[in-house]
Amino acid sequence: MVYSDPISGKHVARSTGVANSGPKSRAEAERPAAIWEEQLNSGRYKPPSKLTWAEFRERYETEGLAGKSESMAGVTRTAMNHLERLLNPDRLSKLTSEAMSRFASQLRKEKIKETTLAGYLVHLMVALRWAVKIGLLPEAPSVEIPRATGAKGRPITAEEFDRMLAAVPKVRPHDPGVWTRYLYGLWLSGLRLEESTILSWDVDAPFAVDLSGKHPAFRIEAKAQKARRSEVVPMTPDFAEWLLQTPEDERQGRVFRLLNLQGGQPITLDRVGGTITKFGKKAGIVVARDPDTGKVKYASAHDLRRSFGTRWAKRVMPAVLKRLMRHADIQTTMQYYVNLGADEVAADLWATHRKNDNTSDNSWPQKASGAGKKPAERGASGGPVSASNQPRGSIETGRGVQEGPSSLNGRQAESYVVNPEVSPRRQGGHGGEELFGNSYL
Repeated sequence: MVYSDPISGKHVARSTGVANSGPKSRAEAERPAAIWEEQLNSGRYKPPSKLTWAEFRERYETEGLAGKSESMAGVTRTAMNHLERLLNPDRLSKLTSEAMSRFASQLRKEKIKETTLAGYLVHLMVALRWAVKIGLLPEAPSVEIPRATGAKGRPITAEEFDRMLAAVPKVRPHDPGVWTRYLYGLWLSGLRLEESTILSWDVDAPFAVDLSGKHPAFRIEAKAQKARRSEVVPMTPDFAEWLLQTPEDERQGRVFRLLNLQGGQPITLDRVGGTITKFGKKAGIVVARDPDTGKVKYASAHDLRRSFGTRWAKRVMPAVLKRLMRHADIQTTMQYYVNLGADEVAADLWATHRKNDNTSDNSWPQKASGAGKKPAERGASGGPVSASNQPRGSIETGRGVQEGPSSLNGRQAESYVVNPEVSPRRQGGHGGEELFGNSYL
């Protein structure tokens, strides 16, 4: 029996196991041939692959990673380097479930983080499933991906964000203006780290500011974001207003120009993320702690994105937040609603209560002290409302109900520029020229 191998294009021969003698031999040989043909056509036949690992890697990096982000390509190459170092497979087919389990075990012996291990395994499995898809492997190995045991971080508060801003000159004394502006951009935009570093004023850029419509938006090509889809996504008003303070003659190239002080070349993505974490560490903002080792994680760029999602969860419906965050799954978005704190929910309840303060008096019980008056008129103890029994969860200003001094650590809501609950931007402290240019150019 002979068939054409889809991998190599060569003819592959296989014996039927029937002796070539006698008048019935051909009929007997046709039965196993028919079974083999059915297996080949149904995809159930799994011949051992002779493709070398080196050949596969070269092909995957050329074809499989084409159009993927540099971040994904970088993690994939690192994972493959570890695989070669620890397993050194000569054939692609050697990457069985047992081999991948051994690979994970050896990485754990090197004290690698579970989250890092999970990232390597996920990227390797993407590569191996690609091999199956185009016929280089009969099937992908089964691999157990470590699951996170707790939150990787958390949203940081406005007060913590102010502390990060104060830490910038201590960490980056030679170009604090550039990094202060970048922190504001992360806080207000909700962009992922890589997205923020490629955001551009140029309309033909993969991730660009789009000012052609009624309202500012992000114009995104599929290759420039995690979801791998092209779309136009509206900016939140506070980020748009902040961004449009940029002088028109500076609206070209990258929005955030994070350059090396020596040479003026763009800083690598890893270094950008590491610098943000240094701000968090200098400010003493712990966002997670390993329950086994006690090792702490300091505020990072993604914690600023989490803060964005938490703030807007209080203002928009889940479908809108999903669009703003560009989540693939609504369940990811819903976590921002599940995690709303009691104080935040209470503030919304009090705001709604005050807006609906025209309820008829006879809808309230008449037997208690202060009968005939609504609770808002009686105060917590039944008497008139005074400064001492005014609820501390919120205060009323000319802008509506805002968080009270207790939740803003004594800061006045009126001291912020755009939306006081969304942007902790204070007047003064950082001049426009410093914020919207490269302070060292």
